[in-house]
Amino acid sequence: MTTVLIIDDEPLARSVVAEYLQHHADFALLQECSDGFEGVKAIHQHQPDLIFLDIQMPKINGFEMLELLDRPPAVIFTTAYDEFAIKAFEAHAVDYLLKPFSRERFDRAIQKFKTETRKTDPVPALLQTAAQPDERHRLVVKKGNNIVIVPVQQIVYIEAFDDYVKVHTKEGFYLKKKTMNHYERVLDSKQFVRVHRSYLMNIQELTRIEPLEKDTHVALLRSGGRIPLSTSGYARLKEVLGI
Repeated sequence: MTTVLIIDDEPLARSVVAEYLQHHADFALLQECSDGFEGVKAIHQHQPDLIFLDIQMPKINGFEMLELLDRPPAVIFTTAYDEFAIKAFEAHAVDYLLKPFSRERFDRAIQKFKTETRKTDPVPALLQTAAQPDERHRLVVKKGNNIVIVPVQQIVYIEAFDDYVKVHTKEGFYLKKKTMNHYERVLDSKQFVRVHRSYLMNIQELTRIEPLEKDTHVALLRSGGRIPLSTSGYARLKEVLGI
């Protein structure tokens, strides 16, 4: 028996998926969730095999919700999200159902789930490369059992940390399973500058630049932190600052 959750803020959309699922006796619907917070809790509780997930939801969107999970289940997106954006993710999700969708289209997605050869960690692969709809403005992070929404203005700097990055704020740091290149690409380049292979800095937090030995430099931050500047990073920072 394949266990299933539906996560969508629209009651009608949830009811359509639930109705279509009734025609698949080998699928058991465990719970319907109306937002991403409820979805995270239900996934931890039930450990489902498959979720039907909307992208645009209040509080946190579908991609942000998936990032909060250590081992996300298989995903079929049920969304009215832009068709061109969907194509960017098609190689990683089980399937996309563009609302409104027919029962025949739904059945094809179910069949694809049944027959598709499972790739290793398809959802984490998606999240490593996908630029999320709200990510230029906020990051959703997990701290213990709490979910925290961090506006990008509160980020002091981002630091490479093995397979993760550390997102440093005035309140502490949070881990995200993303790459430095991802955040360099997604965040506003006029505010966040890649000053070193391991550091992406919010220039609003910069107080001064000091020279070190052999033509190297260090950035001093409002928090008292010190960030090394590579040669190319120093040049990039001066360009953004107009000096």
